[in-house]
Amino acid sequence: MKLDPFYLIVDSAAWIERLVPLGVKLVQLRIKTLDEAGLRTEIRRAKAVCAAQRCQLIVNDHWRLAIEEGCDFVHLGQEDLQAADVSQIRAAGVRLGLSTHDDAELETAKAAKPDYIALGPIYPTILKKMKWAPQGLERIGAWRRRVAPIPLVAIGGLNPDRLDDVFEAGADSAAVVTDITLNADPEGRTREWIEKTNRWR
Repeated sequence: MKLDPFYLIVDSAAWIERLVPLGVKLVQLRIKTLDEAGLRTEIRRAKAVCAAQRCQLIVNDHWRLAIEEGCDFVHLGQEDLQAADVSQIRAAGVRLGLSTHDDAELETAKAAKPDYIALGPIYPTILKKMKWAPQGLERIGAWRRRVAPIPLVAIGGLNPDRLDDVFEAGADSAAVVTDITLNADPEGRTREWIEKTNRWR
């Protein structure tokens, strides 16, 4: 499969309603704290927008809800992967993306035969406390060689100025959270990302 080079990650359907119509083609809904009813509502809102805009929606963590709500893509971290039923995810026809941070996690991820593998953090990130040091561009190249032909997503500390280096190092897609959601002009920053990633489509 081919991933769009611009991979937006947001924590609400409101962000998806706001930014996806600008031309986003790949978005992850990552909500950590919400009850099941609230999650269903958010997933349904996000799904409706993405369907209308022909954007690929990826649901983070909540694979059972994703299956029940008819979503076609989930993303799991390593801890979530241990608790998930990958055979059930596959049986439902749902595609799977997995996070990796070190060699052991990469081997675990490859064994699950995912549809893409994410590597991070590439640069220092303010999104969450990380026990891993920044991976750097060389690690992207090393991961590229080890995961091919599975698409590779780079995440962590990315901004438009760093995108060419990340793609040249071997990433297929660049994921972003805070560079857009904490920007004074999220819409403008989204357009900047779209423009910058267009040459890598």
